[in-house]
Amino acid sequence: MIDLYSTADGASPNVYKILLLLEELEIPYRINEVQLHKGEQFNPDFLKISPNNKVPAIVDHQPVDGGEPISVFESGAIMVYLADKYRRFIPPVDEPRKRVEVMNWVFWQVAGLGPYLGQLFHFNVYAKEKIPYAITRYSNEVDRLFSVLERRLAKYPWVGGEEYSIGDMICFSSTYPYNLLAIDPGKLVNFIAWHNRIKQRPAHDRAYDPGKYKPSTIGASQYLEEKAWNILFAQNSTYFDQPPGD
Repeated sequence: MIDLYSTADGASPNVYKILLLLEELEIPYRINEVQLHKGEQFNPDFLKISPNNKVPAIVDHQPVDGGEPISVFESGAIMVYLADKYRRFIPPVDEPRKRVEVMNWVFWQVAGLGPYLGQLFHFNVYAKEKIPYAITRYSNEVDRLFSVLERRLAKYPWVGGEEYSIGDMICFSSTYPYNLLAIDPGKLVNFIAWHNRIKQRPAHDRAYDPGKYKPSTIGASQYLEEKAWNILFAQNSTYFDQPPGD
């Protein structure tokens, strides 16, 4: 059994990366919701699992060594951990050329595409002051990163090469709402075809099933409320000493 710690509404692309892999692996898991806007990510019990006070995080109750449960935080680490454990969707270490191709794109997403998309969204939606330079900076970089992905997919059917892998899942989930970006779809022909191939996989519908999370009113409007905004976007080291109350 895998415990997945998630946002309460499942809105995080980083959470959906893990859901997609769990559904591809067809292993049992349960979702534990963390109310980020209430500061539950600073609860001591959760910090033992995710010391960076972020979701997603997992607890594997049946690690391969048969010992105590293993906690894993950060989406890329979780993806690699699960893929290695079940020996699926990642080449083994004795196939270094294939493995490095997949790992290149896993780290490309977690170090570049994901953070830049997140910053672009923040400055467009959550920033109290709309800063043209920041919006332009992140828009340009997102546009460049999409072109990198498009060129890769013009050469190979999957980001890691010839086989579907965690590299695809991790890039797919972060680019799920690509249609909301100001990017000409005519520049994304191979990317869109790749996106559609993943959407045709049975695991996609299970992972993105809207019934997976109970109805919630949480969304951008609630995150913009003063208390929630401060919890989410004004964090510093004092939050660990004096976590916000209810």
